[in-house]
Formats: sequence, C-alpha cells, structure tokens
Amino acid sequence: MTLPKAVGLPTEADLVARAAAMIPALRERAVQAERECKVPVDTIRDFQDAGFFKMLQPRRYGGYEMDPQAFYAVQMKVAEGCMSSAWVLGVVAVHNWQLALFDPRAQEDVWGQDPTTLISSSYMPKGKVTPVDGGYRVTGHWGFSSGIDHCEWAFLGGQLADPETGKPDFVTFLIPRKDFTVLAVWDTIGLGATGSHDVTVTDVYVPAYRMHRSKDGFAVTSPGLKVNDAPLFKLPFGQVFVRAVSSSSIGALQGALDLYREAGAKRVSHNDASSASQDPATQELIAETAAAIDEMKAVLNRNFDHLGALAKSGGQADVETRLTYRYQSAQVSGRCADLVSRIFHASGAEGIFRDRPLSRIFCDIHAGRTHVANNSAKVGRNFGNVLLGASNADSFI
Repeated sequence: MTLPKAVGLPTEADLVARAAAMIPALRERAVQAERECKVPVDTIRDFQDAGFFKMLQPRRYGGYEMDPQAFYAVQMKVAEGCMSSAWVLGVVAVHNWQLALFDPRAQEDVWGQDPTTLISSSYMPKGKVTPVDGGYRVTGHWGFSSGIDHCEWAFLGGQLADPETGKPDFVTFLIPRKDFTVLAVWDTIGLGATGSHDVTVTDVYVPAYRMHRSKDGFAVTSPGLKVNDAPLFKLPFGQVFVRAVSSSSIGALQGALDLYREAGAKRVSHNDASSASQDPATQELIAETAAAIDEMKAVLNRNFDHLGALAKSGGQADVETRLTYRYQSAQVSGRCADLVSRIFHASGAEGIFRDRPLSRIFCDIHAGRTHVANNSAKVGRNFGNVLLGASNADSFI
C-alpha cells in the first residue's frame, strides 16, 4: 500500500517551536519517567502528533523527508526538557530513515497498515545466524534496546560472511514483536527513562528481504533506494545514526546551562553573602559553555550541509572527510560531560539532591557518553592512523 505524499509540510522552525512548547511538560514528566524506566505514552503521543517521527520517514508513507540537521535541531530542543525522551526520539526516529533503506517489501511489512508504527534496535552483532532457504534462522540476546516498550518491530544486529571477501559483514535483521521477548533489566543511574531493555530471539525465521547489510549503508547501495531516491536516503548510515546518540547531549547541556544561569542570577553564598552572578569563574563557565554549544551545533550543521550537497549532486564524501565528521560526533558527548561536570560542581550542594533537574541531566549526559558510538578514543585512534597512511578499519562511517 502506498499512501499519498504529505502535503503542507511543516518547516524546521515549526517543528522546533513545537518541541520548545513541550519542554515544561517534559520536565514535569521526567521524574516519573525515570522511576518507571519508560518514556511516558503521553510523550510518545505528543511526538507523533507533532510529526517528529515523520521527519526522516519516506514521503511514500506520509513522511516529510527533511534534512537530518532539522531533525537534530528538534531532538536537541526536546533534550532541553528531558534527555531520555530526546534519546528515544533520536534512535527511534532514525530507524524510520533506516527502514527506507530496506527492501520495499520490508517497508510494507512495517508501515503497510499503519505508517506510525515504530521500530527499536540493538545493533550489537550478537545474533547467531544460520542461512536457510529464502532467509535466515536467527537466535540471540541483545542489550540496550531504547524505547522498546513503544515499538512493534526491532532492528537486531548479526554477522554474515561477505560473499565477495569471506570476511564478517555486519547486518541488521528486522524482526516483529511477536518473534522477540523483552527482558526488563533497565535500572541505571542515567538515561533511566529510555527503558533500554534486553531483547531475546530464539530460532526465528527472517526472510532475506528483512536484512540490511552494513556495507550497503556505507557504499549507499541499499535496496530501498530503488523506491526512496531522495538525497536524504543517499547519506551514509554511519554518519546519520551516530548523531542520533550524541546530539541529545548538546540539548541537555543547554538545559543545564539554562538552569545554572537562572540560579546564578539569584544565588547568594551562604558563607560570605557574595553574589554568584559576580563571580568571575561563574561568568567564564557560562560563556565557555554557551560558546561550546554554539560551536557543536555549527559543526553538525556544516557537516550535514556538505554531506547533503554531495548527495544531491550524486557524490559521496571521501573516507578522510567521513572520519573527520565521525570523530567530531564522537567528541560531543565527552565535551558535554566535561562541561556539565563543571556546572554540577559550581552549583554547590544544591545540585546533589535527587529531585533537582541538574542532577538528572548530569547523570544522563554521562550515561550517554558510554554508548559505543560516542567512544571518541576508539574513533580517534582509527582516524589518526588513517591520517598517518594506514587503511581505514571502521565501516561505520
């Protein structure tokens, strides 16, 4: 079933404004969401109603096919209210982009009856895969499937032997909820509301058309491009996904900065009655954080402006450019963690109470830093090695 193309599409400014309007409700829901280890159903409904999940979805199914930088702007604005909600929005909405790369039959399986159906994931290559006639038998146990409570399908990672080289090829299997089991194990000190539970699959048949190869995402040769040929879908998978797990830290840092500025304007030391707003260290930290946020957003937009222009012209970024952009994305979480740590420390004892938003933001940003895509050291070593003349060892770029 092919739905009529979306008409009267909202602009980026429209969608960012909708996200900004949600911030008070997101902050109000954050405590309960963290306690329940789940983004509230009301929040997911708000995101659906606002059109956020449509931003990277094909127009064939009512999506907007917007530039990624517009989507990340919305995600960052949501994160000013609740980073967990922004994290789930980021990874789940990016799955709508990835599904567009799958065989059209897989797209129809998910969206044929309901184009608002959502997909979770765990790309860990943990699946035991056995090729069979027409597809694969898959068994495995995966962790960190963010937002799984709200999703009817899952992308789950595995490995197959590349038919050309014989080397392991990372692949993603698309599996319906009836074929997997969710294990409620999520109990963390940060990003608690993401509900990133474990998923298990036992000897499930997956037709070959519900499998996507990492190398196709790298080379921009995915089967879905036959029906979704907009430049959006010709961007490298590694570039699009990694920003979905780093950009929410920028928005959360902005939320922390806003709280710190508001408190600093009124805060008076209990020891010497001095005003925090007149403290040079406070002034410098606020300036440094604001400038860093602006810089990280500018780099994100610059990078995707370049990647988008190449895609529109039928070209692709070279490996060194991809590695540069990949490394810049990986650096984001560490930079945000360092700055929010300084804000947390500068806020004094007021920041250590569990019911203070700042303590939650502090933990959320540090939790986001642990995602493998945000490991700047690993990415940096490969990048530096390439700059020294070695071959690239990372296909996730």
